[in-house]
Amino acid sequence: MARPGPARRDTLAGLTQVAAAGLIWGTIPLVLRASDGSPLVKVFFRVAIAALVLLAVLAATGKLSDLRRLDRRTMLGLAGLGVILAVNWLLFIYALDMTKVAVAELLGYTGPVFVAVLAPFVTGESFDRRVVLPLALALAGIVVILAPQGLQVSSPRELLGAGLAFLSALTYAMLLLRSKRLMADVSGSTLMFFELAVAALLLLPFAIWMYATGQGPSGWVSYGALITLGVVHTGLAGILFIGGLGRVRTDHAAVLSYTEPASAVLFAAAFLGEPLTLATIAGGAMVIAGGALVARIAPLEVGFGQEAADIAPAGPETVPTDPSGDAPQATPSDAGSGVG
Repeated sequence: MARPGPARRDTLAGLTQVAAAGLIWGTIPLVLRASDGSPLVKVFFRVAIAALVLLAVLAATGKLSDLRRLDRRTMLGLAGLGVILAVNWLLFIYALDMTKVAVAELLGYTGPVFVAVLAPFVTGESFDRRVVLPLALALAGIVVILAPQGLQVSSPRELLGAGLAFLSALTYAMLLLRSKRLMADVSGSTLMFFELAVAALLLLPFAIWMYATGQGPSGWVSYGALITLGVVHTGLAGILFIGGLGRVRTDHAAVLSYTEPASAVLFAAAFLGEPLTLATIAGGAMVIAGGALVARIAPLEVGFGQEAADIAPAGPETVPTDPSGDAPQATPSDAGSGVG
């Protein structure tokens, strides 16, 4: 059996990184259960600590000078990512608070669909019809998992929450697509640092207000969980995700992001004692099947699409972020991030 060529191996490595990041994000509900306090404070700690992690990465790899070489246009683009990230997480937090978790999760995870549809217009990637089946399969798997929890809305408040979840999906798509586009100009770690630092600055006044009203974490266990959330689930997992995104098409990465909600359900069953139903198993199998189909898609030949450019690393450094990077939360009180 012939060995896969360099382009194929690079694509598989990128997909593996994206899937690994999704699995790590799937454990976010476990970490959040160990922390109390306002969801806004949790999100602030997540982005602020992760920004410090990325600053340390830039210093350790001698890339701090890259920050000084950024032109004004690129800096504004990176700052815009931070704004989108903060808005995305806030939309999802309040969606979880106002409507059913299943409704918020399902609408929030329509984001990859928007990524696949909008990628040709934003990143210049040609539309890949081969991704339609695995994308539909993965999304259907999420529906199967969440449907038993109830997908109907029964009040104006729940309807508004559903609308916020839908908007969070749109901002997720914007975040992922804009990240992919900007990676042509900056390394992933630089992109991620700016994104997280700007989001932290935007959320700082809200975090201060929450502390002033007694809604901050109450003890060292809570702070330990939030540090873990920032270092592992945002910093390190984000590095995996952005490194993978630099190697693969944006729509293919979007399909693999469904490993996050599917694995979150499985981890909750394994470690939180939540029931593992037949629907959960079937839906999870559909998500895995969708991911497997994406992994089997061969890179497009030059002349038939943009794959050659899509899988190229973003720069001298192919390590580096989470757009959103976020993980689905089991309950509104656990909400610490949005989809992405």
